Amino acid sequence: MIVEQTVEIPSDYRLVIDVPREVPVGRALLTFTPAPDEARSDVSGRKPISHYFGILSPETYGDGVMFQRHLRAEWDERG
Repeated sequence: MIVEQTVEIPSDYRLVIDVPREVPVGRALLTFTPAPDEARSDVSGRKPISHYFGILSPETYGDGVMFQRHLRAEWDERG
């Protein structure tokens, strides 16, 4: 069971979490991930790496596995 909730972080940085009754009593794993804020600008001017996914055509290097095997074969030849 996954329970997800978006919350605002208050100025005192304290959160109180009300757990739904459907969640069984006992141990739980709590994961905290700050949500991206579109209004906040990246001061470094860098784009996230995910922005570049899918830019290269599959024909650029052909089959990725075959390309890697070709590179590794060159390492083996050098001894």
